[in-house]
Amino acid sequence: MRKSILLAVTLALCAGSAFAQDAAKPAGVESKKAPAGASVFIESPKNGETVGQEFTVKFGVKGIAIRPAGDPTPGTGHHHLLIDVAELPPSGQPIPNDATHKHYGKGQTEDTIKLAPGDHTLQLDFADLAHVPFDPPLVSKKITVHVKP
Repeated sequence: MRKSILLAVTLALCAGSAFAQDAAKPAGVESKKAPAGASVFIESPKNGETVGQEFTVKFGVKGIAIRPAGDPTPGTGHHHLLIDVAELPPSGQPIPNDATHKHYGKGQTEDTIKLAPGDHTLQLDFADLAHVPFDPPLVSKKITVHVKP
C-alpha cells in the first residue's frame, strides 16, 4: 500500500512538471528547421574593428528570406542581435527581448547601436515568426568590436 501511494505521488509530480514545462511555452511555439544552406552574418563592422560609441551594425543573410515577426511564410524569419551574450538562448523558446538580445521584428537589416567603451561581442540569431530560434540555431559567427572612449 505504501509503495502504491509513493508511486502515485511520484507520477503526479512528474505529470505536473511536464504540464508546467508545456505551459511555459506559448501555444504553437516550436523550433523550425531553416532552409538547407541558409546562413546569417554581420556585414559590418568587421571582427576586431575599432568603432565609436555609436555605430551601425549591418546584417546579412543567404538562402533565407527576411520577413517581419508574425509572418507565417515558411522558411523565413528575422534578426536578433546578441550583445555580449556568452550562450545562445534556449532552443525552442522565444529569444528574450532585453538590452543584450535586441529584436528586429519589422524585418530590419541594420541598426545603429550605442555601447560603452571597451570590448564587446556581437552575434546574430535568426528566428521564426514567434522569435523562436531555428533548430539547429541559425547564427552568425561571433565578432568582437573595440569601442573607443
